[in-house]
Amino acid sequence: MRQQPGETMERTTTAPHAPPDAERLRRWRMVLGADSADSTGRALTGQDAAMDSALNALYGGGGGKKPNDRGTGGRSAGLGASAPSVARWLGDIRTYFPSSVVQVMQRDAIDRLGLATLLLEPEMLEAVEPDVHLVGTLLSLSKAMPETTKETARAVVRRVVEDLEARLESRTRTTLTGALDRSARISRPRHRDIDWDRTIRANLKNYLTLPAPDTTTTAETTGTTTAETTGTATAETTGTATTGATGTVVPERLIGYGRSSRSAKKDIVLCVDQSGSMAASVVHASVFGAVLASMRTLSTRLVVFDTAVVDLTDQLDDPVDVLFGTQLGGGTDINRALAYCQSRITRPADTVVVLISDLYEGGIRDEMLKRVAAMKASGVQFVTLLALSDEGAPAYDHEHAAALGALGAPAFACTPDLFPDVMAAAIEKRPLPIPDKEHQP
Repeated sequence: MRQQPGETMERTTTAPHAPPDAERLRRWRMVLGADSADSTGRALTGQDAAMDSALNALYGGGGGKKPNDRGTGGRSAGLGASAPSVARWLGDIRTYFPSSVVQVMQRDAIDRLGLATLLLEPEMLEAVEPDVHLVGTLLSLSKAMPETTKETARAVVRRVVEDLEARLESRTRTTLTGALDRSARISRPRHRDIDWDRTIRANLKNYLTLPAPDTTTTAETTGTTTAETTGTATAETTGTATTGATGTVVPERLIGYGRSSRSAKKDIVLCVDQSGSMAASVVHASVFGAVLASMRTLSTRLVVFDTAVVDLTDQLDDPVDVLFGTQLGGGTDINRALAYCQSRITRPADTVVVLISDLYEGGIRDEMLKRVAAMKASGVQFVTLLALSDEGAPAYDHEHAAALGALGAPAFACTPDLFPDVMAAAIEKRPLPIPDKEHQP
């Protein structure tokens, strides 16, 4: 892990006047850490020493110095139990490293050194670099968070939510608006509203092959008629074109685009597993839920679950409220959650249910699968996402994923950037754009 920050630091800190060998030794010393000092023979000074101290506090070994100490002596991994000390360390790494590396180091500090409880201190929250994973940690601590920290925590969460909305909202709206317009088919369209592609495909069974004309007679007749008006060259061309059999599609049923309507065209149900491993997915699902709820052509419901089921639809106007209404951790009862969602479906043919879960079912497995099969049989479009995050698929129950795939609801991990395309395909009842389809369960 030491190498990742060190490698980034190589790109951000250079010593342009150092001899090539000395610069190479400096870089190796920074990458390998304090234990390599004797072997490289390279002493660090200035900013290099400060960066090495910040790295060593998290990844190093030995004994002695904390990140807020500036004296000499041995160093050890550890940030102590002092929130001010950790806050200063957070300020240091934000000074020395780019944001992406800072976020990795923050997550490592929380996981390796048990600093989650220090996030309950307001001064620490003000020093962190906000990201989706930090939001997940804050949500898991929300029940233990003192009142003095809650407003600061909400501000941190809101910054992340606003960044996600700015990145995802425009494309989501554009993609789904187009899908909704295309999905609103009418059977007696005006000529300008006919969807010719779907009309032809729907009527291919009515394809008729016409008998081949008598080429000699047709050529002579057409040639004579055309020659009278346009000349011999046109007559020859027309005579050739009539050679051979032709066919036509008889459009018994026309399919057209529907016009905009004030009523909801589709019902969307987001059913989100709020177990601890799904933290990033909960954050993204809350943001998407708020975006979908703001579209008047969609009726959106957000349901989160562990062993209990909570309907957060009434809070969708503010995804921060949604997030603080979740309770990360606990068991999982997918069957109970799907039973609740199924009871709220009133228009199966116009409903899309999105289950976001790692599929580790603590409830009744067979009942869960029966519910999915029943919903699909009624016309519901059912989508199973193992994760809705940039990290890819987490650990998940492969047996349940395979069973859902056999029911026509393949389970796959989905990035936030792909989610609008997945929803558009579900709305239009097209095959889902599954990434790396051959590797899916």
